[in-house]
Amino acid sequence: MNKLFMSLREESARKEFLADEAAYCQRFSLSEAQCAAILGRDWQAMLDLGGSIFYIYKLAMMDGLSMQYLGGVFTGMSEAEFKAAMLAGGRTDV
Repeated sequence: MNKLFMSLREESARKEFLADEAAYCQRFSLSEAQCAAILGRDWQAMLDLGGSIFYIYKLAMMDGLSMQYLGGVFTGMSEAEFKAAMLAGGRTDV
């Protein structure tokens, strides 16, 4: 999965991915679970299946999502709550 995410640095790869996301996933010999996570934009599943947050973010950027949005997903917060927590010095409940 991380190789797929890293490929999205290239504009031509992004265009190809957007034209047929399922076919693009197949090029990287991903498992059914990995393909389903990517196609369904299940960010937590991508992480659980071995995706690196830094690489997953490349896909999130294509969808117009911020790192703070993903931080919220991975911590059970909304994007606004996550931003507020970071501005306040980070999470204090961990």
